[in-house]
Amino acid sequence: MRLILFGTFGCHLCEQAEVIVSTCVPDGVDYVDIAEQEQWQERYAVRIPVLYDPETKQELGWPFDLAEVEDFVCRVARM
Repeated sequence: MRLILFGTFGCHLCEQAEVIVSTCVPDGVDYVDIAEQEQWQERYAVRIPVLYDPETKQELGWPFDLAEVEDFVCRVARM
């Protein structure tokens, strides 16, 4: 399973999310800066950080804590 963390550089909330996610996702995540594509800016501009599973299309939006990320990872792994 490979998850994506949508955010943008210089965002303190995104940095916090990256720390939380990295502690419970064994394979790590791909960090995607929404500034790279207009479609991501339109979709996530006011919602970042967002943890996304490209296989199931499930999202976990901020604010989230370690327990919520663990629950999200378990949920998408079962799908």
